[in-house]
Amino acid sequence: MSARVAPLRAATGARVALLGTGTVGSAAWARLAAWSGTPFGDRLRLVYAANSRHALHDPAGIPVEVGALLGQSQPVAASLDAVADALDGGGCRIVLDASASEAVAERHADWLAHGIHVVTACKLGQGGPLARWASIQAARRHGAARYGDSATVGAGLPILRSLRELQAGGDRIHAVAGVLSGSLAWLFHHYDGLRPFSNFVRAARDAGYTEPDPRDDLSGEDVRRKLLILARTAGHALESDAVQVDSLVPPALRDAPVAAFDDALPVLDAPMRERFAAAYKGGAKLRLVARLQAGGRATVGLEALAADDPLAISGGTDNRVAIWSDRYSERPLVIQGPGAGAQVTAAAMLDDALAIQAEAARAQASPVASRPKNASIGRGRWNT
Repeated sequence: MSARVAPLRAATGARVALLGTGTVGSAAWARLAAWSGTPFGDRLRLVYAANSRHALHDPAGIPVEVGALLGQSQPVAASLDAVADALDGGGCRIVLDASASEAVAERHADWLAHGIHVVTACKLGQGGPLARWASIQAARRHGAARYGDSATVGAGLPILRSLRELQAGGDRIHAVAGVLSGSLAWLFHHYDGLRPFSNFVRAARDAGYTEPDPRDDLSGEDVRRKLLILARTAGHALESDAVQVDSLVPPALRDAPVAAFDDALPVLDAPMRERFAAAYKGGAKLRLVARLQAGGRATVGLEALAADDPLAISGGTDNRVAIWSDRYSERPLVIQGPGAGAQVTAAAMLDDALAIQAEAARAQASPVASRPKNASIGRGRWNT
């Protein structure tokens, strides 16, 4: 009979600040609220929540359900300076960044340097300027803090974890290629070359698959950031402009104001119909593919893939990533699963937060057995 693991005590729970109350932040808050009164709820106590306008702070835990943030009678003005103060004190402290904010991403390194763990779905930290990525790595080592990034690529699929574990085992990564956008995977899985492509874009946006501005997906910008994270994780410290991106957004759509986006969308219809027809004639499928090649060359663009290509066989919002390495040289390691959606993204964030809290609780109970100080986290795995 296996030994029974004792439950973690509430005293070892983490104090949590949630930044961002959009679709992902709301899903994370709902999940936290559902855990109230359970052991999971004892492990993660939400004491601060904020969006760009308002904030709530209660050291005993915010006793409100998701959606109530802006309904409070006396919310305080949101300020990033208030986050560290709200988490002040001993024990495990975690910032959950569910925003899409440059300003918040700029604070990641500072929080880490002060021993506050950061879990994020935002790609602007590790997928932004190289200097910011480097500062995050240095700060987490300096502050002996963890950085949970599982939700930044693949909505929690074990992609980053696999790259890190392969390298930790002495394997060398030769190349990585993937369909990294759940929204674009959905678009090109459903697009039939008959109905207007613009209609599919609107449907993906209305279903919550795309970024708030679908041009972030169509331009390849969202995928570019994800590829930068993958490349840097694989050992290639690429500058932000090192990724060659073939955008799907023509100038007329790129320059349109947000309010005029829907009216400008049909400019995509004719060129996409032509590209679909050319691929269909050759028995191929269109996919927006991100590639990291040997030597660190990185590209993002629409490709016509053979029907049996590992990246062409997908459905729905699935991400699909192929990794070639020493041990996977002839046939790649392929990872596939849902790559978009607030629920899976929020779950990935909270998985990282729970793993951080559990490791902190073990270290508190047995300091001698604590982990190396320069560890970071990727879906429950520590990586030096």
